Amino acid sequence: MASPTGPAGTRTASVTGWGRTAPTTARLVRPGSYGEAVAAVRACGARGGIARGLGRAYGDAAQNAGGVVWDMTGLDRIRRIDAEAGVVECEAGVSLHRLMEVLLPLGWFVPVSPGTRYVTVGGAVGADIHGKNHHVAGSFTRHVRSFELLTADGAVRTVRPGTDLFDATAGGMGLTGVVLAAAVRLVPVQTSLMTVDTERAADLDDLLARLSATDHRYRYSVAWIDLLARGAATGRAVLTRGDHAPLDALPARARRSPLAFRPGRLPPAPRGLPDGLLGRRSVGLFNALWYRKAPRRRTGELQRISTFFHPLDGVPHWNRVYGRGGFVQYQFVVGHGEEETLRRVVERIAARGCPSFLAVLKRFGAGGSGWLSFPAAGWTLALDIPAGLPGLGAFLDELDEAVAAAGGRVYLAKDARLRPELVDVMYPRAPEFRELRERLDPRGVFTSDLSRRLAL
Repeated sequence: MASPTGPAGTRTASVTGWGRTAPTTARLVRPGSYGEAVAAVRACGARGGIARGLGRAYGDAAQNAGGVVWDMTGLDRIRRIDAEAGVVECEAGVSLHRLMEVLLPLGWFVPVSPGTRYVTVGGAVGADIHGKNHHVAGSFTRHVRSFELLTADGAVRTVRPGTDLFDATAGGMGLTGVVLAAAVRLVPVQTSLMTVDTERAADLDDLLARLSATDHRYRYSVAWIDLLARGAATGRAVLTRGDHAPLDALPARARRSPLAFRPGRLPPAPRGLPDGLLGRRSVGLFNALWYRKAPRRRTGELQRISTFFHPLDGVPHWNRVYGRGGFVQYQFVVGHGEEETLRRVVERIAARGCPSFLAVLKRFGAGGSGWLSFPAAGWTLALDIPAGLPGLGAFLDELDEAVAAAGGRVYLAKDARLRPELVDVMYPRAPEFRELRERLDPRGVFTSDLSRRLAL
């Protein structure tokens, strides 16, 4: 629902996150150059503005009710590739998908990829995204050599690691300024395939033991977890781990084009699917079948990068399957030594019967320097839940309290309903973040629905 209301590149639209909850209306402006971006920031008005990439933040981080949202996908140029050193310099609107298309044939891969490749580089910095390799590689901004940031005074600053502005922007959800470009270190690869090991874990204790004992052997590791299983099967899971396949692992025919990137694509999910399609019974059946069809143990399977990292990207608009009401993605992390908290949360979700078929558990390595960056050493669980589930808000509030009491936090890039009084508990450096914002942006140029809701 959009209507032209101004000059070229400007329109008024209803904007929502990937979860399709809590839409708000804003004026969308799509700058195509640095000069246009500076002019757009200077002209944003009293309600301020926030940068937006491809709209894959699940909650309200890239919304700004009554204000401006800057669509940064117009700044989408790859400026320079150093194929010797493995560094790419690109504008913030370039997607990870585009980087893969360009870099894989040269023998390079992005350092960190979340569950979708349709994320912009600017969004990757603003959310300090993480992937299946956090236990060995950390989050995205660990691999950023520098970025260019448009601040509230209209200046474009080159920001480097080790500075307060870098650490406030890494995971700062766009609230320190607009990322215009970045220089990112890459990972060398010999092929565009993955060697993958798959195994089943009988319950949560079995899963955590396997991850703790053998995760160090793999660059990438993730577990799909059945959050509807109860009793002795509580926390049963399918564990999938792997690394980039070396050339000699490929069959002879595949060696002819070892770096080809050909992600598959299915028809898009239809519009207008009814709410309640993913109920407890249907998801329970799916989860049971998914677990049982997984091999007890399989090693060395070759998979496409797109299959291993981004299976849902093959279904455009897959978020429609939750119906018109949308869904909430809830992701939290608790530290090592808080396994009992994790267990209690999993048991409460199972007892509540939350119908989640997209539930993953990973082990994080050490956290980064970002003041509002989400990852911290420990265990992270992410699950999707239909937004219309009765009593969902109160239930998630209870989980928030348990997570906060254990010294954990929820992921702001996926949040749509956290209470503001828990922010400083979960993110102890939030007061420093506010102080820096006050110094750099006293007029509140950069603002969003999330920043207002959480008083950031």
